[in-house]
Amino acid sequence: MSRFPRDDYRTLGRYVPDRRPVEVDLTDNTNLWGTHPAALRVIREAGEETLSRYPDPYAGPVKQALSRRFGVPVENVCTGCGSDDILDAAFRAASSGSGRVRYPAPTFTMIPPFTSMNGHLDGAVPWSRALADPEALLDGDPVLIYVCRPNNPTGHLVPRPWLEGLIGAVAKRGDEAPLLLVDEAYAEFSGDSLVLDAPRLRRVLVLRTLSKAFGLAGMRVGWAVGPTEVVDEVEKARGPYKVGRLAQSMAVAAIDDPEGWVRGVVADCLESRSRLLSALEERGLVPFPTAANFVFLPLEEGTASATALALREQGVAVRPFGGTTEIGDGVRVTVGPWPIMERFLNALDRVREAAPNAWAVPDPALRLKAVGIA
Repeated sequence: MSRFPRDDYRTLGRYVPDRRPVEVDLTDNTNLWGTHPAALRVIREAGEETLSRYPDPYAGPVKQALSRRFGVPVENVCTGCGSDDILDAAFRAASSGSGRVRYPAPTFTMIPPFTSMNGHLDGAVPWSRALADPEALLDGDPVLIYVCRPNNPTGHLVPRPWLEGLIGAVAKRGDEAPLLLVDEAYAEFSGDSLVLDAPRLRRVLVLRTLSKAFGLAGMRVGWAVGPTEVVDEVEKARGPYKVGRLAQSMAVAAIDDPEGWVRGVVADCLESRSRLLSALEERGLVPFPTAANFVFLPLEEGTASATALALREQGVAVRPFGGTTEIGDGVRVTVGPWPIMERFLNALDRVREAAPNAWAVPDPALRLKAVGIA
């Protein structure tokens, strides 16, 4: 009989991001333009009851606001304490354990831990193989498939026909089909989404968040859309009261977006992203093309951590990725207002001058090809 702690937890560690204070933090892909002004007004006007009473168990007001904004039925929406809460619940709902989880790698770093936490077996498939044959993600009869679109950390947007082919292959499995999770955390910056299609798709759940474009990362509000038979099971696995009253009220204000703030922030982000990519290319670097609010910059093997540390010493924090499947070493840089991007570029120039070899990336086109970009 298994005893505390579970054997399969012994290899897990706590999530420990580097949150040491730094002047410019470009590590977490949150909204560097700030928080939605309508949500801030909710905080200023909140009464005592907002904090003293339990919230709506399944965030009904948030579902209604999402239904108004995105045109999907309320019964096809679920919510959570951030989209990763919904991910975790979906992993639990997919199987009682020991099932295979398939996903193209590299991708969101929490997917392997969620797999282990819920007693599943890891089934990573390199992006190059998955793109060549989406049905490779169905090998071994998985209980769950995860696809991040745009993908984190690469930023690439897997083509819609490829995704539709995978959805069709999942549907053909009938009652034996795995649950397909399509993570659209960065969809506002890509211009493409499956949200409107999700209610009629079999065994598909499309996940979104208010942590990025809406500027509410600190309030932890995620949401997802799918057929009712999927949404109901995920909500049972998630449990009630996961989104607090204040968070719900702030979310509704931001989703309704009476001033069009989100649209303006997305437009500003896309402009900064384009300028940043051009500035990096002018320096002879090879950033990955991106459909998200971040840029992945490949580096020489074994240099990601040292490069991130050197940038931090210049007052700028970026997220290092070392020895990553198919793409090797690199740093991920959150896109923000242009003055912040200039700070990053100035720090980058100083770091490159001190350690030029880290930026002499061999065959960057091979890394791009691995994730279907080139």
